[in-house]
Amino acid sequence: MKAKELRDLTPEELQQRVKDLQGKYFNMKLQLSINQLPNTAELTKVRRDIARAKTILREKELGQKSVQK
Repeated sequence: MKAKELRDLTPEELQQRVKDLQGKYFNMKLQLSINQLPNTAELTKVRRDIARAKTILREKELGQKSVQK
């Protein structure tokens, strides 16, 4: 998920996206523990997506504009 896509969302939609991603991450961790997760690299991707969404949510809370290159 790209940061630009997340910046287009409202804060409420971002909060919902974070909740969904956290649920997905939890389920993937459970699958990993019982050796049913085929692609362990997905854990890293989801964890980074959560961090990216939280960062953009915090930017919106502070009213900062992102620096785009």
